[in-house]
Amino acid sequence: MKKYCLTLDLKDDADLIAQYEEQHKAIWPEIRDSITTAGITNMEIYRLGTRLFMIIEANESFNFSKKAAMDAGNAKVQQWENLMWKYQQPIKGALAGEKWVLMDKIFQL
Repeated sequence: MKKYCLTLDLKDDADLIAQYEEQHKAIWPEIRDSITTAGITNMEIYRLGTRLFMIIEANESFNFSKKAAMDAGNAKVQQWENLMWKYQQPIKGALAGEKWVLMDKIFQL
């Protein structure tokens, strides 16, 4: 099993943050399907202030390029991503158009 950690910021607006969290209490079925079909077996998102931290656990078939290609061709995923961008903003150092940024693992016990 592979594990990835990513980060992203939310806009610093309490109402938008509350809406973002509400959206994630019941994600659209098509979004859940796109996640699991890509080979992701578990996904968790944590928040501290405006900073988000995502943990992805995936099987050996998963890769980010394949997931991006699948998402680009999925109108419902694109609709979800556009909606989420209402709440999100890139972190410092993100490349143009980059949302979630893959973090480097620096320690493991």
